[in-house]
Amino acid sequence: MTITSPSITVRQAKDRGHAQHGWLDSHHTFSFGHYVDPEHMGFRSLRVINQDRVVPGAGFPKHPHRDMEIFSYVLEGSLSHEDSMGNARELKPGQIQLMSAGSGVTHSEFNPSKSEPLHFLQIWIEPREKGLEPNYTEWHSNKESDSISKALVISADGRDHSAKIQQDAGVYRIRLEPGGSVSHTLAEGRGLWLQVINGPVRLNETALFSGDGASSEEAGDFTVTAQDEKVEALLFDLR
Repeated sequence: MTITSPSITVRQAKDRGHAQHGWLDSHHTFSFGHYVDPEHMGFRSLRVINQDRVVPGAGFPKHPHRDMEIFSYVLEGSLSHEDSMGNARELKPGQIQLMSAGSGVTHSEFNPSKSEPLHFLQIWIEPREKGLEPNYTEWHSNKESDSISKALVISADGRDHSAKIQQDAGVYRIRLEPGGSVSHTLAEGRGLWLQVINGPVRLNETALFSGDGASSEEAGDFTVTAQDEKVEALLFDLR
């Protein structure tokens, strides 16, 4: 019996949208703002992946959101967050904030440092339904999550100390040492997206590099393998 590997589609980093505003340097995996690409409007419930770099002391002033699950993953520097639910937080590298905008919230995000740049991923996932009650949660790494290669950071039920999202979605943080690997099995009817933060890496036999994304809608087994450098990535398992 011949076993075939699931097909994989690559979204190369160089093909992403790009916005340079002086204080903000942003790369858009999917259509966002003035960048519109009908072929890249999102993947299943995954609507936005923006790789943002913010200069010291700058940021996004207070603005509204609704009916979207919005999370930020800090890669370098610090992220200061305030919202209309009364949350005022400052997040560090490796930490995640998840805001369920629901029926409507306002928030701001700033780089509080006077000297260090901020580098983070801002990701939007559509909720299971509109008009939900707004909510805010966080995910912080601990000894247990730092000891494994694939840690669940966001889930629909908040299991394993993950942040809870209002959608049938699982998000995993992957960290691999050179030569290391980790596997994931995608069930029928679901979709997989891998966003590479630091590469190079292979998803099965497909080569990927920093900033690349890769997707599949075929059930089966997937293996993420680091090459000769440390790897960090986010893996999305989506309904």
